[in-house]
Amino acid sequence: MPHQQPRQIAAMTDVSKAEGFKAKDWTRPYLEWFEAPEASVDNDACMILISGGAYYSCCDVKLIDLWHRELTARGIQCVNFVYRTPRPEGLPIYQSAWEDGQRAVRVVRSQAKKRGFDPEKIGVIAMSAGSHLALLLGTSSETPAYERVDAVDDLPCHINWVIANAPAYVTTDGEKGTKATRDGYGPDVRLSEVFRFDGKTCPMSLHHGGLDPYSPNGSTLVYRKLRTMGIPSELHLYPGKGHGAFGLDRAIEFMTQMGWLGPVAPQEKLMVRYPSDTARTEYVRENLWPEGKTPDFRENQCVPYLEWHFPKERKTRAIQVIWSGGSYQGNNPDDFEVAPLRRYLNARGVTVVTVKYRTPRPEGLAKHTSAWQDAQRAIRMVRSEAVSRGLDPERIGIMGSSAGGHLALMAVTSSRHASYLKVDALEKLPCNVAWGIGIYPAYVLTDGLDGHNAFGGNRDEDVIASEFSFDLSTVPMLFLHGDADVYSTMGSVKVWEKMRSMGIQSELHTLATRGHCFQRSASPATGSYNWMDRVWDFIQPYLQEE
Repeated sequence: MPHQQPRQIAAMTDVSKAEGFKAKDWTRPYLEWFEAPEASVDNDACMILISGGAYYSCCDVKLIDLWHRELTARGIQCVNFVYRTPRPEGLPIYQSAWEDGQRAVRVVRSQAKKRGFDPEKIGVIAMSAGSHLALLLGTSSETPAYERVDAVDDLPCHINWVIANAPAYVTTDGEKGTKATRDGYGPDVRLSEVFRFDGKTCPMSLHHGGLDPYSPNGSTLVYRKLRTMGIPSELHLYPGKGHGAFGLDRAIEFMTQMGWLGPVAPQEKLMVRYPSDTARTEYVRENLWPEGKTPDFRENQCVPYLEWHFPKERKTRAIQVIWSGGSYQGNNPDDFEVAPLRRYLNARGVTVVTVKYRTPRPEGLAKHTSAWQDAQRAIRMVRSEAVSRGLDPERIGIMGSSAGGHLALMAVTSSRHASYLKVDALEKLPCNVAWGIGIYPAYVLTDGLDGHNAFGGNRDEDVIASEFSFDLSTVPMLFLHGDADVYSTMGSVKVWEKMRSMGIQSELHTLATRGHCFQRSASPATGSYNWMDRVWDFIQPYLQEE
C-alpha cells in the first residue's frame, strides 16, 4: 500500500464512531460489494459509490445506502469504495485517496467477468471530496497515482462515466482543501490543474447547489472543459441549495440517455403526447397594438396578438406567458414549443397566455427589435387585465424557446429599457416579470449573434451579448439546453454564472447528446422527455396562494 501512514484509517463513520472501534483493524482501503441486481433488470453495468467527508472521513453513510438501493433496483451492480482518511501528511490532500481509487477501479474491472458486468460499463457516483476524487478518476486515469504493485495494476483504471455531486476543491481558490475563498470568481481563479483531462476522460453529470460554498463555478468550469473536448456531459444547477447531493433522478435520466441502463427507447413526438386542449375552458384573443400605432411598422411582418387560455379548474392566480422560437423569421404559438406546455399547465390549473410576435426580422433594425416591442407590450396588457380576470398582476412569468428564449432573456434582464415610445396609457405600467424560463435560448453569446455559435461559446472572449442589460429588475430563470445544441449551451451557462454573481439564484439543466429542439421528439425516461416537469418544479414557489 503506497504512502502508508499510521494515522490513517479506512472506515465509514458509522463504523469508526461505533463503540469498540479499533483503528488498527481498519487500516486498509476496501470494496464492499452489494447484492447483484435481479436478472430481470440487470443491465450489465457497475457503479462505484464514493462518500465525501473533506478527505477527513468517509461520512455519507445514508447517501451510500440511498444510491445502492436506487441503482440496484435499476439493474446496476453497486460497490462501496472506502478509502484512507484523514488527509495524508506531507502530500496533497487527495493523494492517498487517489491511489486507493485507481487501485479500486482496477480491482472492480478484474471482477467484471466473475460478477457479470461489462468491464467497459463502470461508472462512479460521489459526493463532495468524493466527487473531487471522482473527477480525478474520470479525467486523469492515464497519470499513475502510484507505482505498480502486482498484476492487477496491469489493468486500466479509467472509468466510463461520473456522477459528481457538489465536487469540492475544484477552483484554484479552494484547491488546497478549503471552501472557495472568493466564491469561485475572479480573474485569477481557474479550474484546478490537478485534473489532467487526458484522452480517457469520460462523460459526466455534474450536480451543484447555487449557494454551495464549495463553489458551483467549479462544476461550470469542468463542464466547459468537457465541451472543448467534445465529451457529452450534463450540468445541473439548483437554486437556493447549499452543499449537498441533489437530482438523483436527473443522474438516472442522464444514464438512460447515454444507454448505460440498457437500449434507449424509441423517441416519441411531443405533439402526439399532448394533442388537445381538453383542460381549457375559455379562449380569448386580442391584438397587441391599437390600429395604426404599431411601432416601427413593417408591411411584410405578421400582425401580433396574445391569447388567453383559461383552465377548467384554476388553482393559482399566477400567469405563465409563453412564446415560440423561429430565428426571428417566424413564430407559431400552436407548435411544439408552446402548445404542449400550455396544455400541461392548463391541466394543472394554471392560466396561460401565448403570444404571436412580429416576424420576419425587421429591415433596418436589430433582428429582435419588433419582437421585443411586442413582448413588452404583451406583458403590460397581461398586467392591465389580470385583476379583472381574478389573477395576480405581480405573478407573471415568461417563457420562450430558441429565438423566443433570447426574447425571454431580454424581457427578464432589460425590462427597465424602453423598446418603443408611449402609445397609450398602458405604457404607464411596468413590464417586469416575476420569473423567466429560457429553453435553448439562441444568440446569447457574441460568437453566435446571428447564427450558430462559431466556437461553442467556450472561449473567454465569447461573452454575453450587449442587449441583455441585467438591470435591477432582473429575476431568477430556469434554463434547459441540449448539450449538443449548435446554439451553444454555454450561453445558458454563462448567463447562469452572471446571475449568480448578482446574487440571483437561477436553475439550469443541460441534456447530454441532445441538440436544438430537444423536446420535439424524445425517448421516455430521459431529461428531454421529462422537461416539462422541470418547468413545473421551478414555478412552484410562484404558484402558491397566500
